[in-house]
Amino acid sequence: MPINFDNEQLTSALKLGSEDAFAYIYNQYHQAILKNIYRMVFDQHEAEDLLQEVFIALWNNKHKLNPTHSVAGWLFTASYFKASLHLKKKLKKNIVPLLEEFNDFLSYENDSTAYEEEFSQKLRILNSAIERLPHRKKLAFTLYRLEGKSYEEVASQLSISIESAKDYVKSASKLLKQDIQSQPYLLSSTGMGILLLLLQV
Repeated sequence: MPINFDNEQLTSALKLGSEDAFAYIYNQYHQAILKNIYRMVFDQHEAEDLLQEVFIALWNNKHKLNPTHSVAGWLFTASYFKASLHLKKKLKKNIVPLLEEFNDFLSYENDSTAYEEEFSQKLRILNSAIERLPHRKKLAFTLYRLEGKSYEEVASQLSISIESAKDYVKSASKLLKQDIQSQPYLLSSTGMGILLLLLQV
């Protein structure tokens, strides 16, 4: 893949089955996605297994991608879903009383339509909320959380101090949480809680 291309070009190439595009996306985003998954499962080996599932899902669903939507946002949402389902299965296996809080995920194992609808909803909510962020805060959040850049790299790219980069990301995460919490009718209590967990700095 060429060095200079935008998200639409990358996603379009992936939809056509480009293995180079897939490899580029993996190299670009896998560290950030692994970090997001680990924040939920707290187990490195499980996180790595789920990471592979996320990218397998990306390849298997490449024909459904919308080139105008962020592939990073798709991966972020997919990692949230994979980790959520993994946690639900662990709870079910161990017969934890809190299992009832995860009932909204129980049907997904046997109902792909419900899974895809819920996934699409989360992706729309996240993308819309990110797009409503102030420009520089959106850039800082995207670079740090979705692309896995360090605060030092964010600061360098935005020509700001490291402390300012941290403040931008923290402020962006706070605004996103407020935005999502203002739309409770769009998410179940469990879905809301787990999505907000991923926005913690």
